[in-house]
Amino acid sequence: MRGDRLGEFEELTLLAIRALDPPAYAVPIQRFIAEATGRDLVMGAVYASLDRLEQKGLVRSTLGEATQERGGKRKRLFVVTAEGARRLKEVRRVRERIWRAIEAKR
Repeated sequence: MRGDRLGEFEELTLLAIRALDPPAYAVPIQRFIAEATGRDLVMGAVYASLDRLEQKGLVRSTLGEATQERGGKRKRLFVVTAEGARRLKEVRRVRERIWRAIEAKR
C-alpha cells in the first residue's frame, strides 16, 4: 500500500526512540539521530517523521505532564508500537540478508 513504506529517516527515528528510554520526546530523538549519523537536523524534519510514523501506527504519542523547565509546556512523548518493533525487525533482516550476499562475493 502506498505510504506504508518505511523511509530511511523514519527508520532512524524509530531506532532512536527504541535506543532512548521510552517514552522519548523530539529533542532527545533529534540529538540521538544527529550524533549517530553526523547529520545536522532541523526539528521540523523530526516532527514530520514522528507524525508520519504515528499515522502509520508505528509509534504512539501521549502528552506528558507540564514541567517548569519548559515554562509549563507539556512534552509529546513517543513509544514504538508492537507493529513498529515488528517493522524494525523486518528491515533489519532484509539489510542483513543483503549484507550477507555482498560479503559472500568477496
